Amino acid sequence: MQLKPLLSIATTGEKILTQIAEPVTAFDQALHTLANNMLNTMLGANGVGIAATQVFNRAAMFIMASNPNERYPDAPSMAPTVVINPQILSVSIATEAGIEGCLSVPGQRLSIARHSEIEVQYQSLDGQLHQQTLTGFVARIFQHEYDHLQGITLLERINLTTPQVQVQVSQC
Repeated sequence: MQLKPLLSIATTGEKILTQIAEPVTAFDQALHTLANNMLNTMLGANGVGIAATQVFNRAAMFIMASNPNERYPDAPSMAPTVVINPQILSVSIATEAGIEGCLSVPGQRLSIARHSEIEVQYQSLDGQLHQQTLTGFVARIFQHEYDHLQGITLLERINLTTPQVQVQVSQC
């Protein structure tokens, strides 16, 4: 059974995608409901991550849920992770180019260089603080969704100089 997105997904040109997210301070039922709706929306759109700003909400929150799908057949399997008030504490010097798509930039896949390893800190739905080191595809998802919370999409990432970006455009 195919899930249908519950929330509208902002696309290129929508102002919300250029805005910086606001810190989450209330870890309440409304936050749980938003997270659940975001997860269902992401799964229904065959995504591996989604940021609150992509569903017209300014909360500094995103979900990562890497699983192989038609867009990312080689993605590793991981349980959905709700990431609230994220910070990137450190990054590797090494970067890797990889093909990325974005639910907010439909029909485009770009080769983007991302840091190979990152150390991150974030809160979970219950407000608990987590710190971990991420590598590979999961580190890529985190950096991509973190960009959304900074008002950056793939299209803006092309023009940024750190990390270096290689562009290869193809249709989804």
